[in-house]
Amino acid sequence: MPTPPPTGPLVTRDSLAAQLRQLGVEPGEILLVHSSLRALGWVNGGAVAVVQGLLDVLGPAGTLVVPTQSADLSDPALWSRPPVPPQWWDRIRATMPPYDPLITPSRGVGVIPETVRTWPGALRSAHPHTSFAALGPHVRSPLAKLEKLGARALLLGAGYDACTSFHLAEYRIPAPLVPVGRPAPGGGWQTVTEVSISSDRFDELGHDFERDRPVVRGKAGAADVRLFPVADAVAYAERWLPLHRPREE
Repeated sequence: MPTPPPTGPLVTRDSLAAQLRQLGVEPGEILLVHSSLRALGWVNGGAVAVVQGLLDVLGPAGTLVVPTQSADLSDPALWSRPPVPPQWWDRIRATMPPYDPLITPSRGVGVIPETVRTWPGALRSAHPHTSFAALGPHVRSPLAKLEKLGARALLLGAGYDACTSFHLAEYRIPAPLVPVGRPAPGGGWQTVTEVSISSDRFDELGHDFERDRPVVRGKAGAADVRLFPVADAVAYAERWLPLHRPREE
């Protein structure tokens, strides 16, 4: 059977930039982007064109931020997609390369964040599991500081289950602490205690957030787009989560 032609729509650097401007993305702002390249349609230039389009809209005074998570640097005993044999666990722990912001690839967040991570001038934060990469004047600002600086979040074909602003709220409410294993910076294996985070029920949280707070909604290519202040999402989630997803410490 012949390969069917792409269904489109055809998305280009310029068409994406134009649609984002129409939605209200502004030059000079700080934009935290969660994205799905596939959701956009047929993008001429792929992830590179998407990043170029975002940077075109933001301009030299704007800052583009993306999640560059690397949750695979974790205890193999917890892996499920796919699992590995138990007899491998000790050897994996002993030989897993430690996190290096320059070379550790992102995982599970799509090709657009990985493109930003490797972009000339990008800087990446130091957390071995939940790092961010950024381009622009505020590249050194952590997520909480971006909230105070008036950053906005853009869901570009991604759902609320990917919304890291909701995760920031989890750190501010009572939540269980869990041991987390990962390769130590100097070699070997370390176990640390961190807040347990989960995207469970984030779709419901996002639905209620849109109902109660002003969220810009629209399209870019074939993708559904949501645009909203990070601070609004964090504050709403801080109230919503204890009521709808209570968790014992």
